[in-house]
Amino acid sequence: MPAATASGADATPNGNATNRDHNQGNQDKKYTVEQKAAVIRVRRCSATAFYEILGLEKSCSDAEIKKAYRKLSLLTHPDKNGYEGADEAFKLVSRAFQVLSDAEKKQKYDQFGGDPDSRFGSSSASAASPFSGFARSPSAGRGSMFEEEISPEELFNRFFGGGGGMGGGPFGPQFVFNLGGGPGFRVHQFAGGRPRRRPREANGDGNQAPQSATSVLSNLLPLLILFVLPLLSSIFSSSTPAGPSFRFDTPEPPYVLRRTMPRLNVDYYLNPTEVEDYSNRKFRDLDRRAENSYVSNLQYECQMELRTRNRMIDDAQGWFFPDADKMRAARDFQLRNSCDFIGGRIRNKRLAKLGSQAPPKSDHPVDGSSNEDPKMQSTPPAASPSQDQKEQIKPKISISNSSASPKPTDNPFAQLGVKERTGDPPRINIKSAPETDMSSRKRHLSDQIQQTSRGRDTLQEWEDKVLRAIFRLTLDPSVRSDGHGHHLSFVKSVRADLEEERQPILLGAAMLDQAILEAASNLKKVTPLDYLLACWKRVTQQFKHHKGNRAEEDKLEVLKEARRLCMSYCIFAITMPEMFGRETPDSSPLLPHLLVDPEDDRGLCHDFLAEAVSRFADDDTIEPALVGAIEDLSRQLARMTMNDDYKTHVLALRHLVRYPPLVKAIARSPLFAPSSIPASDLEAATLLGPFFAISPLQADITSQYFSSPKTRDRTFITNSQRSLRMALTTHQQDLLDIVNHIIKSDKGARDSMLDWFAMCVNKNHKRRALQVDKKLVASDGFMINVTVCLDQLCEPFMDAQFSKIDRIDFEYLRRDPRVDIKEETKLNMDQNSSDSFYAQSAEGSNNFISEVFFLTLAAHHYGTESTNQTLSQLEKDLKRMEKHIEEIELDRHKWINSPAQLKMFDNAVKKYKDQIDKGLSYKYAVQGVLLDETMQARSLQFMRYVIVWILRLVSASDFPKQPIKLPLQPNPSNFFEALPEYFLEDVVGAYRFVMRNMPWTISSTQSDELIILCITFLRNSEKIKNPYLKSGLVTILFAGTWPAPNRPKGVLGDLLMGMPLATEHLLHALMRFYIEVENTGAHTQFYDKFNIRYEIFQIIKCIWDNRVYRDHLDEESKANVDFFVRFVNLLLNDVTFVLDESLTAFQQIHNLSKELQNPEHLEQTERQEKEEALSAAKSKAKSYMQLTNETVAMLKLFTEALADAFTMPEIVQRLADMLDYNLDAMVGPKSNELKVENPKEYDFQPKTLLSDIIDVYLNLRKKESFVLAVARDGRSYKPANFQKATAIFRSQAKEFKSPDELKIWTALGEKFRQAKEADDQAEDDLGEIPEEFLDPLMATLMTDPVILPTSKSILDRSTIRSHLLSDPNDPFNRAPLKIEDVIPATDLKSQIEAFKAERRGAKVAGANIMDTSPG
Repeated sequence: MPAATASGADATPNGNATNRDHNQGNQDKKYTVEQKAAVIRVRRCSATAFYEILGLEKSCSDAEIKKAYRKLSLLTHPDKNGYEGADEAFKLVSRAFQVLSDAEKKQKYDQFGGDPDSRFGSSSASAASPFSGFARSPSAGRGSMFEEEISPEELFNRFFGGGGGMGGGPFGPQFVFNLGGGPGFRVHQFAGGRPRRRPREANGDGNQAPQSATSVLSNLLPLLILFVLPLLSSIFSSSTPAGPSFRFDTPEPPYVLRRTMPRLNVDYYLNPTEVEDYSNRKFRDLDRRAENSYVSNLQYECQMELRTRNRMIDDAQGWFFPDADKMRAARDFQLRNSCDFIGGRIRNKRLAKLGSQAPPKSDHPVDGSSNEDPKMQSTPPAASPSQDQKEQIKPKISISNSSASPKPTDNPFAQLGVKERTGDPPRINIKSAPETDMSSRKRHLSDQIQQTSRGRDTLQEWEDKVLRAIFRLTLDPSVRSDGHGHHLSFVKSVRADLEEERQPILLGAAMLDQAILEAASNLKKVTPLDYLLACWKRVTQQFKHHKGNRAEEDKLEVLKEARRLCMSYCIFAITMPEMFGRETPDSSPLLPHLLVDPEDDRGLCHDFLAEAVSRFADDDTIEPALVGAIEDLSRQLARMTMNDDYKTHVLALRHLVRYPPLVKAIARSPLFAPSSIPASDLEAATLLGPFFAISPLQADITSQYFSSPKTRDRTFITNSQRSLRMALTTHQQDLLDIVNHIIKSDKGARDSMLDWFAMCVNKNHKRRALQVDKKLVASDGFMINVTVCLDQLCEPFMDAQFSKIDRIDFEYLRRDPRVDIKEETKLNMDQNSSDSFYAQSAEGSNNFISEVFFLTLAAHHYGTESTNQTLSQLEKDLKRMEKHIEEIELDRHKWINSPAQLKMFDNAVKKYKDQIDKGLSYKYAVQGVLLDETMQARSLQFMRYVIVWILRLVSASDFPKQPIKLPLQPNPSNFFEALPEYFLEDVVGAYRFVMRNMPWTISSTQSDELIILCITFLRNSEKIKNPYLKSGLVTILFAGTWPAPNRPKGVLGDLLMGMPLATEHLLHALMRFYIEVENTGAHTQFYDKFNIRYEIFQIIKCIWDNRVYRDHLDEESKANVDFFVRFVNLLLNDVTFVLDESLTAFQQIHNLSKELQNPEHLEQTERQEKEEALSAAKSKAKSYMQLTNETVAMLKLFTEALADAFTMPEIVQRLADMLDYNLDAMVGPKSNELKVENPKEYDFQPKTLLSDIIDVYLNLRKKESFVLAVARDGRSYKPANFQKATAIFRSQAKEFKSPDELKIWTALGEKFRQAKEADDQAEDDLGEIPEEFLDPLMATLMTDPVILPTSKSILDRSTIRSHLLSDPNDPFNRAPLKIEDVIPATDLKSQIEAFKAERRGAKVAGANIMDTSPG
């Protein structure tokens, strides 16, 4: 079902807020070249590139921001600029100014990027929203994200002074939009009251029944009225402006014509030329427009003052305790007369809505206040109107001047430019039919107690009338309703007692106790508590009216007693319903009242709760009653999901936790944090559990958001995920508010709250097991809510300067911590060492910052990071299940002739597919939750603090004020080694997830510290025991080099190119880990090392263009020879293996494909075996070929830069043999076997691979040891191969090698041939070599023989060195061996040298004899 759109936005998938069908009002306007250029430039900017939109630098001042906005807003205003897209540009300019002109928002934007007020989870989504430009009025109960939003027009008017022709108040009409995509908060109401929920369809699957044409028309009627009528009006109206402009305050040419608003008695000024032909009717309309604009300006001023005062109050609250001085300053903040004026208008409107009957001879000031005491007026009950009549009843307000009214003594609006009239002020008389809504509106006692002249009633008469009005009682059996139709309870026994005592039939405080009990006991349609709560609101209102008036202390005492009795009976109704003849209910009687708006007659208002809480010490039944109601509230919510009306339960708890004594009582509840429950019961059996369990990841909710997931396009999924995030974000804000109030109430409640968080993480250790049983642990949604809440609790101390990082105390972990780390694997300690270390208890006490920091780390590990792991595994499982279902469906033909079995088969397949759909829906929902940019930005901010804290700990330095120095010096403390692995694992997991899914959320400062962390622990890898944790650091660097929009080298690539720490240490760190990863200790280490080394290759390729890296590498290769020999040896091993595996796989593919081309001569079994072998060969070729390309490319880079390292004696012969072997495979006689169909499928590019191999030859051509090693390769060296390679590049692959390179290659081939001839001649000259001179492993003449210390065997030094590179043991007896342990065989070496000299001398002598012989 398509989502509704606003303001004519296109409803197609490509629609947006700027694609409108109706007239925007600027199509016929002209525009200048400068206006057009401004619109084009602004629209090219990203929606959140606020500095770029205003054309400013990040270092700009507030004055420059205002100046830029003033200029651009005038250029792009759609009323002044008719160029297409001006309205969109104007909105972008306005939004940029809103953010940059607010210091707090500007700070958030500079720190995190993106829109700081984004409600759609991403800045781009917010900018693309079709309703991002509409005005939204602040509304109670909404939360901070709605409070500061205004429309571009309002911003323009406010910035330029308001009141002109483009005026319009901040309290605009209401707009309702369907965001589409799924259930939850799909319907939102802006600029009005609370969000409204769409009624759920009757059918269970959520599909709507087909609608009739009449039904469709009736549904579209509001939209037709809202959009079509204005469009028709604009078509048939002239192109002139809607009306003349005007100004307030003082006249200023051309606004010199003065008019006065009849209702407000305020002057305004017009341009006479614009109203020359105005009739009286037009002037009346103009007066109304001026009044609306004037009141809107006052409303704005009042709202700003109220916000200022509220902000001062919030600032005074503090984190733990309020600041008395700030609170006093906030309370003393004086509101200007604009708020008094607005308050008067609001009161008048409420009086009008309630339909109160004004007294015939009473004067009412404009603000609706009265100086008279309320009196009781008994009138016969009015007939109750029908439902249709109810909707038509509206109060009629007539404004007239009364000569009898006294002239006001003071003008409260003088400062606002309101002039005093010489005549009488207007009087408002309100006449209306009797009110019929008995419960949904706030009652005003002044509407029920009619005013009479002061002093006519005695105190006893006043007491009677007021108490009867408050408690709706009557002592006259013939009067059973008041003047508003409210039912009055006849208190028969009270009248009888008065008559018996011969007292006046008047109700007094002395008889009120009996009257309340009698009235509450005889109710039929409502409960006693319903009745008494309504009475409480009326008596409280009347009490406030008289409070502070010393002249009415007697009346105040009466009201105090009435208020006390009313509260007491409310408590009796809650705790002892049997007193009123009612049965004790199963759940708390307060529960339904908690779910009602506090302002409703049945709701628990602030005054009621404050009074009840104040009686805790005197009445021990109130506290358990309230706590019991909250426990029942929690139990009821435990049976609900996000698709139910859960919001009322959450709002009820938010309301209740604002009373510290009640919070203390809640925290003492046995249901708050019971220690004996299992993890699976946390969500239902703890008091806060059901509130944190509400999530779009709950059962069945995901399927409703993403029904039929396979059939949904990307747009539907994205919209559903956005809707899901909006609903969840709003709920998480409510949870944070609840937790904040609990923490701030007192230390006991704070400790209980921390205990509950600790219980959530400690009992969910199994969430990180390899196989997780979801029935035994808390849900993903619950743990994500816990993590997000803790993240936000950390925000106050996570400033950019790390000023509070010293407060994070490591000793917390040795001071009876709430977080259980006993069984956790440590970074570099075994279990015994860890137990001994943590057995040493530290002195002192733990601070709140340390508590929250370590709890948040644990919550990330068992919350969001566990969910990341679940998502990865789910994606793998879905792929496996999809493949499995394809294989199953291939067997369907087997049952085609058996209908019964075919039906069973189809049912089984359907169930399997339903499981896949369910898993796919859950996957989309989890992605929607985790891809929330605001949540991830907050998470990365916390991880940044973790990184800095870890680096400070491991380096024992004041980082980041002091730079890290590598390699790290030994640290006598074992603090870092004793940390749980997940401290670093959480950092790796969080950044790895963001790097892969939303890298743009990582800020530059976070990138710096992340690189420092990775290089530090790769350079000092001995600090971490787990090789896979270290490989995660490599993965982060690798993912940081992936190309991203506007970042060809990725998020980290540019920083890696220029950071001094990186240029000095990164290459060495990567090569060191390349060597370490040869043995990981896992059964999959052989394949793991290739994956890790592939990522290392990619990082090296990214930074290789920087000459500084290569220079550092060259210097270190000469200073640390053994290190580089080990690296080169492993690189050769990898090249040899992957090349051999890849080329062998292609030969198998070629041969098997050729055999299967004629399958008729093959038996079925044999054909099936060959098909399986072919499939395995193809899979092998795909997996190895990519690694082959990268490994050979890396060999090419290193041989070019480090030729000496690759031509050392222990390396050079292996390298030459490997190159000759693969060159023969590529161009030799069997090269045709490498031909396969569609080589691109395997990423096989034979010409590129051959070119890289030849480049390695060319890189080492100047090294004589390499030339000799190639010539001595007796197995694969073939001069014809060099000639064949030359021919290939000259005829088939000219683009790979230039003529100059081919010339060098040809000369190198000739050099190899000559070296081969010379070496063969030298071997012939030696003749038969004694066996004791030959190397036992290589069968070659030794040049530097050494004795192995344990086996006493003699080998050539180069042979044993090469062996030890791969195997640290004696090759003859497997005893451990190091190259430093071998013993030079000096005597044998001398014998070998003498043997060689003797043979050479014999050769020379023989040559001389031949030269001197005759003829």
